[in-house]
Amino acid sequence: MSLKTALGATTALAICAAGTAAFADGHSPTITIATVNNGDMIRMQGYTDQFTEETGIAVEWVTLEENVLRQRVTTDITTNGGQFDIMTIGMYETPIWGANGWLVPLDNLSDEYNVDDILPAMANGLSHDGTLYAAPFYGESSMIMYRTDLMEEAGLEMPDAPTWEFIREAAAAMTDRENDINGICLRGKPGWGEGGAFITAMSNSFGARWFDMDWQAQFDTQPWRDTLTFFNDMMQESGPAGFATNGFNENLSLFQQGLCGMWIDATVAASFVTNPEDSEVADSVGFALAPDNGLGRRSNWLWAWALAIPAGTDQAEEALQFIEWATSTDYIELVAENEGWANVPPGARTSLYENPNYAEVPFAQMTLDSILSADPNNSTVEESPYVGVQFAAIPEFAGIATEVSQEFSAYYAGQQTLDEALENAQAITNEAMEAAGYQ
Repeated sequence: MSLKTALGATTALAICAAGTAAFADGHSPTITIATVNNGDMIRMQGYTDQFTEETGIAVEWVTLEENVLRQRVTTDITTNGGQFDIMTIGMYETPIWGANGWLVPLDNLSDEYNVDDILPAMANGLSHDGTLYAAPFYGESSMIMYRTDLMEEAGLEMPDAPTWEFIREAAAAMTDRENDINGICLRGKPGWGEGGAFITAMSNSFGARWFDMDWQAQFDTQPWRDTLTFFNDMMQESGPAGFATNGFNENLSLFQQGLCGMWIDATVAASFVTNPEDSEVADSVGFALAPDNGLGRRSNWLWAWALAIPAGTDQAEEALQFIEWATSTDYIELVAENEGWANVPPGARTSLYENPNYAEVPFAQMTLDSILSADPNNSTVEESPYVGVQFAAIPEFAGIATEVSQEFSAYYAGQQTLDEALENAQAITNEAMEAAGYQ
């Protein structure tokens, strides 16, 4: 029986019946999913029993910290290791791995799934040559989350679209070292998708780029020097101790404890900082677009955590059935019914932003505006040869950017000078690009 036939009915009863028929021989398959340890993915695991009841397919989760996840799934896919039936990957890996034939094309999704409902920004970023290779569980950009009470106490008003200079001024005004309140919390943690992603997106707004049109590294230019100097000076003035090792989860925890005046990070975090069960400051959080410098580029990125099927799995049909369930509008409604509309996975489907219930969520429109304002095809002030906002969509980037981010984090931690960090970044990048045949 084809998967499309099994999913043709819209009711849970029909899905259950299809699953029962498929496994009438008593065989109960188990799929293994590698995922990231963030709140939305952990929430999804809590509903997995419902999927198993409906389909007869058991699920085993391998939940990993972001940097570790990237290493594990990359090693597995490039060696045909076969450890996972579904991998949680993003907009960087998906088109590259799809082009290499490492992923199963998602070209037979059921009519009921309504693939056309996926936001175009997400579908385009998860496709190669027009074929979708991963389904977005949620999509995101980045934006400012800030304490409205501390901003008011500082005598300031957050603009909808602030500059970096305003952010630095506000961070200093909100910092209260005696009470352990940091004016701003930002990622400094090594990793191309951690601090590397943040500083790359920030650098776009300062006029920097990774490469010129001849694929020569650009870390010896003034915009990169300005970016790192501004970031480090602001964080030394107003950021938390040890910011050089803080990533998404560390800063989320600080903000939820009321120890950050502002946090610029993934739009998906909005539901966690406004949830009174998790956040001590849930009733005093505001939102604004990521900052700019008046150069026509903001510092927000574009990303999706998405579910993909590695080409080596023997359980592609069962894996696809799970992907349809987890990234469907029915799943969104399931979460909304149990946990409220503010806690549904955002940024993936057009219909969510047309839903009047979701329109009442205070961060919904700012999230959508941030997503729509990020342009992977035109992310830098000066012309660049690559696609991507917080990454360059070439296979070599992840390895290069991980090393470069380590150099930057060493600078933030006072282990080397700015000149040394930039010189090392320049050398690392050009050596790798020459070896890969770009130069």
